[in-house]
Amino acid sequence: MALNIKPLSDRVLIEPVAAETKTASGIFIPDTAKEKPQKGTVVAVGNGTKEHTMTVKVGDSVLYGKYAGTELKLEGKDYLIMREDDILAII
Repeated sequence: MALNIKPLSDRVLIEPVAAETKTASGIFIPDTAKEKPQKGTVVAVGNGTKEHTMTVKVGDSVLYGKYAGTELKLEGKDYLIMREDDILAII
């Protein structure tokens, strides 16, 4: 199911990866102790600007800053919209 949203200029729409619920040793993490995910998948990309061409494309897995972007809720799912400059790396 495709989203009916197109980010403007150099913005990117990202679907965050779900936070880990269990540690490697098998201990379950309560909701209050979970950290905000810093990894996600690019869902939509803007056209860029005259000075800035877009590097990321739809489907890329990316790392971003812990407090980067604006949280959105579309069609029951959580998303982040942020400038491409807020993305730290493509995985």
